[in-house]
Amino acid sequence: MSIMDNCSGTHGRILVIEDDADIQEMIKLQLEQAGYRVIEAGNGEEGIALMKQGSNLLQVGLILTDIRMPKINGIEAIDYIHANAPSIPIVVITGYPDTDLAVNLLQKGVKDFLVKPVQKETLLKKVSAILSSEQEFKYV
Repeated sequence: MSIMDNCSGTHGRILVIEDDADIQEMIKLQLEQAGYRVIEAGNGEEGIALMKQGSNLLQVGLILTDIRMPKINGIEAIDYIHANAPSIPIVVITGYPDTDLAVNLLQKGVKDFLVKPVQKETLLKKVSAILSSEQEFKYV
């Protein structure tokens, strides 16, 4: 069974791209306890590979991504996602607060920029707000 077979519908499905295994696991547990389905990638390269898996781009309701990661970093992953799946909302979760980077990413269409450690309530509130808002679908 492929990951595509295991996850039908996009609304409650979230792709988490995070290279720190402990943080990735914590985010996954918090989201799954709230009823979301989580797909995990350890860096931008894995995230993009998951997006390309199957005959169509992986459809998720939200992507949470770190920025500083090996191989393909979060900014490169965001650029790929915006070019190929511009309707999928993205939230950056990073351990490196940088106001200029945050402004730049928000101008590029990232929905929010959160600094680690993110409190569970903050994360779930943000995820819920984004997934419950109407999404503008764009096709490439």
